[in-house]
Amino acid sequence: MTVAAPSYDLAIVGAGIIGLGHALAASRRGLKTIVIDRDAQANGASIRNFGFITVTGQAAGAMWQRARRARDIWDEIVGPAGIPVVHRGTAILARSNEAMAVAQEFAAGEMGEGCEVLLPASLDDKLPMARRDGVRGFLWSPHELRVEPRTAVPAVAKWLEAAHGVTFLRGAAVTRVAPPQIETSRGPVHASRVVVCPGPDLVTLFPETIAKYRPTLCKLHMLRLAPQGWNLSASVMMDLSFGRYLGFDGCPSVGALRARIARLEPETLANGIHLIVVQSADGSLVVGDSHHYAPTPDPFAPEAVDQLILRHAQETLDLADDRIVERWTGVYPSSANDIPAFFDTPRPDVRVAMVTSGAGMSTGFALAEEVIADLYG
Repeated sequence: MTVAAPSYDLAIVGAGIIGLGHALAASRRGLKTIVIDRDAQANGASIRNFGFITVTGQAAGAMWQRARRARDIWDEIVGPAGIPVVHRGTAILARSNEAMAVAQEFAAGEMGEGCEVLLPASLDDKLPMARRDGVRGFLWSPHELRVEPRTAVPAVAKWLEAAHGVTFLRGAAVTRVAPPQIETSRGPVHASRVVVCPGPDLVTLFPETIAKYRPTLCKLHMLRLAPQGWNLSASVMMDLSFGRYLGFDGCPSVGALRARIARLEPETLANGIHLIVVQSADGSLVVGDSHHYAPTPDPFAPEAVDQLILRHAQETLDLADDRIVERWTGVYPSSANDIPAFFDTPRPDVRVAMVTSGAGMSTGFALAEEVIADLYG
């Protein structure tokens, strides 16, 4: 006797953080959900990032709102899913008058709610390991949290499976999506609706839909430095981030700051570097990152780029040990239209969802709620 394969309300293609966000939003609506992924475990950008849920600096409008909502969702699930929050908050050090002006302008605006600009003396309390030379002050944001992505992303999947009954089909490449049937390399899956979260795969499923947003791919360099013997209370950034993050675009002084960076750090700018430093539970530092764009980024990681990133970390923090103990690269989709995220409807029962700005950890949960609401009303 042949037993019919189970049928699902929703199939999600992709088990990265965007796919998991959709599984969470669907399970909260009581939908019977399956997540399909070609890899045996999380292996892409979702585990190759800082684990830094960034609110301050996100582009005004939808992305800033999504980041605030996604941060709240992370706060809701870290306890039940058993995910440690490694630290909270962000300090962006201003090492020039132009950067200090941007910090003050941002803090005075709507998106600066809850943030404050502090003088260098406050580093003794907030960030005692910061280097003081040249620091004019710093923007302090209480909004961010940081999880360890290599363990947090698998923990979210495990919790969704155990607590919410989400089914995972791994090691299965999806070749065709035509609800109620999805063709995979491990046989058909039946679901009445589908969300495709393809990550950096721009050509396998619904390439015409994805191509409308003119995506390319971004490669980034990441480093891990040896344990330091001190503990960061927050994520750390510097002038470069004021110049790069779109959330600071509305600040009148940002143009002058970008001109200063271009004049003094042309090589840094050419490699798309802006410093982020976070700390893992073992005391090691995750440091990055760079940005290189291409339809197919090469797999190589030039030492010169790593040394630029390291130099900025050395300028910003009083490192007890600057040995690089681990290196890796990540790849994520990036829109040439400066569209930070999108979802589209290639057919009435299918949605394609992508974060095209490297902000998947920071905004994916909120984007997923929008997509599920659009798909189900």
